[in-house]
Amino acid sequence: METMIDLDQPTTYQQLDRSDMLARVLEMDRQAQDAWNIATSFDLPAEYGQARQIVVLGMGGSAIGGDLARTLTARHVPIPILVSREYELPAWVGSETLVIAASYSGNTEETLSATDQALAVGARVIGLTTGGKLGQLAEQHGFPVLRFTYEAQPRAALGYSLFLLLRLLVRLEYLPEIELKVDEALAAIRQQTATCHPDSPTSLNPAKELATVIHGSLAVVYGGGILAEVARRWKGQFNENAKHWAFFEQFPELNHNAVIGYEHPAALEQKIQVLILSSPLNHPRIGLRERVTSQLLGRRGVRSRVLRAEGQGELAQVCHMVVWGDFVTYYLALLNEADPTTIENIDFLKAELGKST
Repeated sequence: METMIDLDQPTTYQQLDRSDMLARVLEMDRQAQDAWNIATSFDLPAEYGQARQIVVLGMGGSAIGGDLARTLTARHVPIPILVSREYELPAWVGSETLVIAASYSGNTEETLSATDQALAVGARVIGLTTGGKLGQLAEQHGFPVLRFTYEAQPRAALGYSLFLLLRLLVRLEYLPEIELKVDEALAAIRQQTATCHPDSPTSLNPAKELATVIHGSLAVVYGGGILAEVARRWKGQFNENAKHWAFFEQFPELNHNAVIGYEHPAALEQKIQVLILSSPLNHPRIGLRERVTSQLLGRRGVRSRVLRAEGQGELAQVCHMVVWGDFVTYYLALLNEADPTTIENIDFLKAELGKST
């Protein structure tokens, strides 16, 4: 398909990228570093480090930071962490629960509803936001709120939503000090940003090349272990950045159901591109499952590609893959002749829901 944008001519991007989403994609390292510094100087009540469970409230781009933080810390934090995308809290949330309400705008209705419930049951609440109603709620009830300033769509502020959470977990001593690992992550972000930079031609640019392959196809993203929630992130970025149908599945669960669904409808087989996000740091059986699943897809004539994470340490590899996906979906938006920033369907949905409040 011919498009109005030439990926190897960055000067053409502004025809569609009117709000400069590219600038947000290019500066994830700055977001991460700023978030780490902000959370380092944030005052926290000592009792917030003595909870028996942690619940992160959020939706969309605000929730994904919680998903990634939960996955990365699961083997290190000695208490359970739940990411809740609901209006209502689980019944077990109480005075010994740390509730982190994450809302970029501060106006996310699901998060506000659950925060009200957390306050009602005496939970220990922290807000992560740029302001809005969540900021006002913090002022009314006196719970700490970590405010940051960054002009972007929530999904384009992942450096904040992830690294603010990680630093809070360290500060509250739920997680061992990870300063060195943060340095590794920042290095991985910068390396991948350079590799996928608009000035790098398609022949040398894995993000541009992959966007070209996916253009016109249904994207299905597989990931397991530390990359399970990265697959969710890629799916959301395909939807919001590229305005593109996409789905995600997670290993090993997908091997217990999804692989049986490869047979029908046969007409879809040539329209699907499966992306398998792979890390050498995952359990070796996940790597084996990735290889066998690729074979199964090939037997059905479904295109698949294994994308391998790079970097030292789990956080570095997660960040490497996140940046890759952000660039792929940005370039795909241009190929789809879509503005990578706008969210017209969500705006319509919110307006309609607002009529019923």
